[in-house]
Amino acid sequence: MSAAAALRSPRPQVADPVTVAVIGTGAIGRDLVSKIDRSPALECLLVAGRNPESAGLRYAEDLGYPTTAGGIEALLAAPRPFDVVFDATSAASHREHWRLLEPLGTLVIDLTPSKVGQMVAPTVTGASTTGRNVNLISCGGQASVPVVHALAASFPVTYFEVVSTVASEVAGRATRMNLDEYVATTGHAVTTFSGVADVKAILNISPAVPPATFRTAVHARIAGADPAAVRAVVDRVAEQVRSFAPGYRVVACTAVGDLVTITVEVTAHSDVLPPYAGNLDIINSAAVMVAEQYATRPDRAARTGVAS
Repeated sequence: MSAAAALRSPRPQVADPVTVAVIGTGAIGRDLVSKIDRSPALECLLVAGRNPESAGLRYAEDLGYPTTAGGIEALLAAPRPFDVVFDATSAASHREHWRLLEPLGTLVIDLTPSKVGQMVAPTVTGASTTGRNVNLISCGGQASVPVVHALAASFPVTYFEVVSTVASEVAGRATRMNLDEYVATTGHAVTTFSGVADVKAILNISPAVPPATFRTAVHARIAGADPAAVRAVVDRVAEQVRSFAPGYRVVACTAVGDLVTITVEVTAHSDVLPPYAGNLDIINSAAVMVAEQYATRPDRAARTGVAS
């Protein structure tokens, strides 16, 4: 089954949900908890942060989930390893978290641009993973990789430039701390999934009022670009991405000479995020899909070394 076909399947119904923990209680962590709460395949057993007054911890408590301000140490002190840990902290923190979690056999889903684990973009790689550290690249990576992958597979692309714009209100402390990592990881993903070596990645944090909806523009150099052919490819990509991120849409697609520009916009479909926070919505939706696919794997008990 192709990655796109698998994504159109219903959300998995499992008799034995996987146990999950979330570390990080900012906007990403809060939305993750809300998405996990809706999933029949995932059972949240702990939400961990560092600030006992954080809105993320309060939100999780209101939903009835166990919480702690003890950070990674609280996860390590749990009576048994979690099947899945979502890391919504920072790139630097994730490197240390992975060192501590790796011996436990847990599947770690990394929402930071740490570039440590196996990079996953669901419509390109599928949601399943063979490794135990899964990296979701970045919000700009999730929005752009499907486009650059499809363009490079269909046309002779010689250059890619990916420019993402996020609203300042949803660019939290970890995002601002990780700007260099964001640019490097997004650029690395563009090259990895397109085969094009000449790439540039840019992140703009917009202070606009009202806040700007998350957008990613992909600029490509394609000799003899046919606008209709480019649009057909991009529309297929958008349909596939909407299977897990329904707010993803193409708002512009032009080809002038050899310069092709595609702009996608992502509106958040979330219980807790504002509509303009599509950057958080798309990466969290991808992360939850990876965990749900893991829930259906017959070997997951063996991978963690404990009975499910």
